[in-house]
Amino acid sequence: MNPQDTPAEATPDLPLEIAHVLVIDVVGYSKLLVNEQIELLQKLNQIVRNTECFRSAEASGKLSRVPTGDGMALLFFRSPEEPARCALEISETLQDHRHIQVRMGIHSGPVNRVADVNDKTNFAGSGMNVAQRVLECGDAGHILLSGHVAEDLTEYRHWQPCLHDLGECEVKHGLRLHLFNLYGDNLGNPQLPEKLKRGRSSKQVSAVSPITAPSWPKAALASAFLVSAVALVISSLIFFNRGPPTTVARVLAPGARALSALAAIPEKSIAVLPFENLSAEKENAYFADGVQDEILTGLSRVADLKVISRTSVMQYKAGPRRNLRELASDLGVAHVLEGTVQRAGGRVRVNAQLIDARTDSQLWAERYDRDVADVFAIESELAGKIVAQLQAKISPNEKAAIEEKPTADLAAYDLYIRAKTLITTAVFSTPQAESLFEAVRLLNEAIEHDPAFALAYYQLAHTHDLLYFTGTDHTPARLAMADAAIQSLTRLLPNSGEAHLALAKHLYWGYLDYDRARNELSLAQKSLPNEPWAFVPAGYIDRRQGRWDESTKNLERAIELDPQNPAVLEQLAGSYRYLRRYADEKRVYNRAIAITPKDGALRASRAAIELNWHADPLPLISTIEAHVAEDSSEAKHLAWAWIRGALCKRDYDGARRAMDALPIDGCYDDSIPFPRSWCEGLVAQLCGNKAAASAAFTNARAKGAKLVAEQPDYAEGLCVLGLADAALGNKEDAIRQGRRSVELLPVTKDAIIGPLLVKYLALIYAWTGEKDLAFEQLTIAAKLPCTLSYGELRLHPYWDPLRGDPRFEKIVASLAPN
Repeated sequence: MNPQDTPAEATPDLPLEIAHVLVIDVVGYSKLLVNEQIELLQKLNQIVRNTECFRSAEASGKLSRVPTGDGMALLFFRSPEEPARCALEISETLQDHRHIQVRMGIHSGPVNRVADVNDKTNFAGSGMNVAQRVLECGDAGHILLSGHVAEDLTEYRHWQPCLHDLGECEVKHGLRLHLFNLYGDNLGNPQLPEKLKRGRSSKQVSAVSPITAPSWPKAALASAFLVSAVALVISSLIFFNRGPPTTVARVLAPGARALSALAAIPEKSIAVLPFENLSAEKENAYFADGVQDEILTGLSRVADLKVISRTSVMQYKAGPRRNLRELASDLGVAHVLEGTVQRAGGRVRVNAQLIDARTDSQLWAERYDRDVADVFAIESELAGKIVAQLQAKISPNEKAAIEEKPTADLAAYDLYIRAKTLITTAVFSTPQAESLFEAVRLLNEAIEHDPAFALAYYQLAHTHDLLYFTGTDHTPARLAMADAAIQSLTRLLPNSGEAHLALAKHLYWGYLDYDRARNELSLAQKSLPNEPWAFVPAGYIDRRQGRWDESTKNLERAIELDPQNPAVLEQLAGSYRYLRRYADEKRVYNRAIAITPKDGALRASRAAIELNWHADPLPLISTIEAHVAEDSSEAKHLAWAWIRGALCKRDYDGARRAMDALPIDGCYDDSIPFPRSWCEGLVAQLCGNKAAASAAFTNARAKGAKLVAEQPDYAEGLCVLGLADAALGNKEDAIRQGRRSVELLPVTKDAIIGPLLVKYLALIYAWTGEKDLAFEQLTIAAKLPCTLSYGELRLHPYWDPLRGDPRFEKIVASLAPN
């Protein structure tokens, strides 16, 4: 039982606690109708509860919630950064809900737990009252802080640019509060509050500016004590309810990344940054990469540590001197290891320093000057010192793994590191295939040097499977190469985490054998607790099997370990799109775009959220047109999304321009291969050109029939053929093919493609005049996690045959934003 739900015992003394209080109220609340008030508060509650800060504090049992009629108060108990970060998250989300106008006030101060008239525990104290007075000085959009909170926050450099000194404001009972305005990056309200304008109308007001750490005079401190004393006398009770804690993963909004709380990051966490190559020969850069990689690999085997993956840390290899505090915040770690490597002839010199990123202070520094053959011993010693410094528990097996040499052949290891770097950076490279083929060549050469090099076989199997699964070389021969590499790996390292993980990926990517792959992944996770790839395929498999909560947790865990990998972030965003959790989808896309800001596909996907969520195609269209104006070569990659936006806008000219950019091989809706002629038919339909539409759909039908002739049980091919027949009026054939596609790949077999086939079966029924059957399938699709959205139903010409029917409007309303 939650102790706060039990009767409170009366006590003669009221023990004080220091709470960091965020008070929120709705501006203009009293002018709303009762129904509008209820709806608005429900939405505001949902927004607040979805913030990372709320979830994190609630999960740790360090949050109390207090309803206040026209808003709420949140009491945090760990850090004054918590209410400030929470306020920024709320401000960011409200940008998509302009009809909700709130103001917020923050103060840290003493509170008491006391009994209310219902004999339940409640709060009183100056901490609550001063926070309320701070809030009352603001207008819509303001996030105001008391001077006490601002003083605490300015001890951190990353807060200083966002805090703006407003001076003093007179509140109730003649008290004067020193206030600060929190705003930046389009969050908050930069305007001077009206209450302060009125109070200064007869005075010369100095410009409001960002602050540095203030030095508080004695008079100000005395005033603050006076405020607290008087406020305590006049304090009133506010009731609250507290729900059960929930566990959520850490997914930060990009606008607040630099403001993330390092205090909330695990103590035993580290990022091993790329070591700087000081050697005269540039080719020794890979040797420096190898030193970093081996230390990182060794540490990642320790289950008691959180170690960031190589994909994420490699992005910090080049560029200017890094702000370690911001870097550690982005990566979600408390400690950072950085160093240099210099190789000359047969000698190697390694310098390394371990830094506490929370204080930007050096914990220790080590220097090694040895024979190059001792480099693996240096790496093992450094990893051991880090484990000891962070006081991490380490098992005998983990210790042995750290001390084990990957190979005795330095030439083979150099080739291995070159290949691993190509694989790691392939997610960012174009074309990706060239990087992967070169990695295969290097790994085969490494194995020629050392046929017992087990980790080289692991990377080789991984690369072969990637080439197969991504369609670059989707052949039995490529699959056989991956299988051979796995057999060699298993022979050299039986029952190892790498062997289990390689087999798991092979079973999933090569054979879609979900159950066996899941079993191998569970074994791999035990030996490789910090390996993102042990969790990414698990997330994919769970998603395919409809285990959405488990899938999200696995993908979020992978992102914790690999926070700067846009490919995994994009997958998580996709999951949120299927679940219609559009605010979460937007936040994740924001993070991905912050990593690769020039990625047009990511920007278009983020812009499409407004189409899906609020039936607004303009952000999608304008984003694509702006990106194409900058780089016309990108048009072909964005054409399908561009066509969709133009169709929803009923913009024939825009659809025609998008069609001109569409590649000759057509487009995919997930894995459904629509030929180019299908899109031509849709555009011709939009402009009323029946002859052109018929010709295009006839061509699409021929291509669909060819797919089915070659692969009779190809569900996606049957879907294309059925839709083309429906467009041409071949009713019986269309319905038979649509039904067959759903039978071949039902939702129970594939929770991603299955619902999409159900949606298109509904469309086949709609286009062939079978409205009752169309509504039956559409109702099913609307209740499943899938890409069917409110915006599509509201705007897309697909669904014109059903418009005006009350059953259709009911389905549309069921997907409407709250």
